[in-house]
Amino acid sequence: MTPIASPPEEDRFAGSLLTTAAVPAGRRREYWREALSRTFGAVDMSVPEEVTAGTIRTAALGGLRATRVDGDPLEARRTRRLIARGDEDGFVVVKLLSKGVARIEQDAREVGVNPGEVFIYDMARPLRLVLPECFQTKSLVLPREALGLDESDLSRITASPFRSDTAPGALLSVLVSQLADTAGSYRPGTAELLARKAADLVTVLAEERLGRASGRTEGRDEAMRLRIRAFIGRNLADPGLTPQTLARAHHISVRYLHKIFEAEDTTVSRLIRSRRLEACRQDLIRRENANRTIVAVARQWGFTSASHFSRVFLAAYGMSPGEWRAAHRP
Repeated sequence: MTPIASPPEEDRFAGSLLTTAAVPAGRRREYWREALSRTFGAVDMSVPEEVTAGTIRTAALGGLRATRVDGDPLEARRTRRLIARGDEDGFVVVKLLSKGVARIEQDAREVGVNPGEVFIYDMARPLRLVLPECFQTKSLVLPREALGLDESDLSRITASPFRSDTAPGALLSVLVSQLADTAGSYRPGTAELLARKAADLVTVLAEERLGRASGRTEGRDEAMRLRIRAFIGRNLADPGLTPQTLARAHHISVRYLHKIFEAEDTTVSRLIRSRRLEACRQDLIRRENANRTIVAVARQWGFTSASHFSRVFLAAYGMSPGEWRAAHRP
């Protein structure tokens, strides 16, 4: 389905636009069902026989997606059959109901949602969303790991609206609304930073809802630490592997990255360097590498400066790379 060109009043929107405005009346229902499924993943969609109007605006915000939908009544179901396909099951949706009313069912809860309230649902588990009248929603679609919540905790906050008359609900409402309206208009670096801050704020408010205002538990810190260690191991050869790129890849702040490694007897940068040095140390004395230069081995494991490699190798092992290779030559 080719996106329809935006009408004049939407010329300044920074993102993609799907709208029934220029679609013939007889094709609008089919168009609208496909547009909604394309935006929110595989769902069984019930829409009116006659669709009057519908508009979907979507823009990237770093690793997140921000979406605004204006439309006629509908009902959406995500079944176990659809989840088994694997489409969109790695995402959580934080949705603000700006206009209309709604009912959301997930994790054995069915609740009503009023305008101005925010609710969360998980695309990896069955859900039902009913919007019985004309509506407007604004959403942030986040990778599940960005929230740092385990399955049990996530299931406790789904289909449990943040009410607009509470401080967390009011704050979350403003956040989702503003980002949905402005996503796509930021420079890449700013967008990445805003995405991480948004994910952190959603997590903080979720923690408060769970009765843990003190923040992430030690168990979740350990799980994240293990994931990061595994990521480092898989990407040692990348010279761009830094605390900043690690944080970005895991949708967390650099500050939080350093925080979860406070219990370790090293820093993240030192961990990366020591893992690289150990890989070089082993490769330098492998028989199959006998004809490879020391510089080639160092570059293979992410060291871009030969002099820097020699200095840190000497500091770590008490001898230069050449001396180490000579001492262990077969």
